[in-house]
Amino acid sequence: MLDKIMKTDEQYYMNTFGTRLPAVFERGEGVRLYDTDGNEYYDFLGGIAVNVLGHNHKALVNAISEQAKKMIHVCNYYYTESQAELAKVLCENSCADKAFFCNSGAEANEGAIKLSRKYHYAKGATDKSEIITMKNSFHGRTVTTVAATGQEKFQIPFRPMTETFIHVDINDIEMLKNTITEKTGAIMLELIQGESGVMPLSKEYVKEIRKICDEKDIVLIVDEVQTGIGRTGTLFCYEQYGIEPDIFTLAKALAGGVPVGAVLAKDKFCAFVPGDHGSTFGGNPLACSAALCVLDELLNKGVLEKSKETAEYLKNELEKLKSCYDIIENVRGAGLMLGIVFKKDISKELFKKMFEHRVLVSAVSTNVMRLVPPLIITKSDVDVFVARLKEVLDEYK
Repeated sequence: MLDKIMKTDEQYYMNTFGTRLPAVFERGEGVRLYDTDGNEYYDFLGGIAVNVLGHNHKALVNAISEQAKKMIHVCNYYYTESQAELAKVLCENSCADKAFFCNSGAEANEGAIKLSRKYHYAKGATDKSEIITMKNSFHGRTVTTVAATGQEKFQIPFRPMTETFIHVDINDIEMLKNTITEKTGAIMLELIQGESGVMPLSKEYVKEIRKICDEKDIVLIVDEVQTGIGRTGTLFCYEQYGIEPDIFTLAKALAGGVPVGAVLAKDKFCAFVPGDHGSTFGGNPLACSAALCVLDELLNKGVLEKSKETAEYLKNELEKLKSCYDIIENVRGAGLMLGIVFKKDISKELFKKMFEHRVLVSAVSTNVMRLVPPLIITKSDVDVFVARLKEVLDEYK
């Protein structure tokens, strides 16, 4: 079965993911995944921070199934109850006043970029087109969001890029101040950079950016595609920084695996008028029903609160490992978005070795193992993970 699927994939699927690891997963249960040979894996990758409720979560499966029985998609010419309710829940639990739904994080960030430019255009400021983003950031795979991404390796094959994105070092406020011009319309940032190694921005840096944006009428966009929906211990990561963004974006975990993205904004910045933006599939009943279920589980069924305890336990166990294994340099991140930083460039080796030990993780940067497991993991799941990581790290003593 595995060989057949691999050969079919190699023949017909565009290879954008490199050589995949040899497994075909056919079902899941909680934090565990099972391949076609019946092997059990512990999923500490969570579909890259997507499967917030794990696999085969009964409430989510039921919400999707019941909605699918009634209606999967309807055109946005008409009102949709779940779409309206989802917008309400997100706005009532955030600093935003309005929401727009799309299908992915890249689409959400595209929408946020457009909205920030339309905000200035509507005020007659047609020359405020520059957007400052952070080096080593990651905002998506479209031409515009790749331009916003502060990693040249993603840009080189697709130049010329969308213009007027300027990249600055994180946590260097003087560099940012010196980069701002009269043309600066927005500053866009991830509060914790996920794809470049789980790199948090400092609270002082972010608060100073908020102050600058207020003084200079610059739109502050926070990309919460990976950090949002409980990932870092609060529903939205910006809550931990003591600031409110003007616009922020969501995707990944929002519907627990069903594709959906969201742009949320304060009323002042909601400059779109009919015809400015849209989406065929965005905000469809299936995705919105799934997202409502996810938010209900996090906010009303105790998932978010319980995840904080497990996250603290995981962080403490990793700190213990650090004291035992000299090769571990640091453990950073927040909540259940953690990066184990190593003193050597071994993240890709560890990615494969952990897979061989039936644990799914992510290799980001050259020396960081990223952990973004489902929020429903237990302390016993953490114990299994730590035990297997020890087995791998023993090879590097």
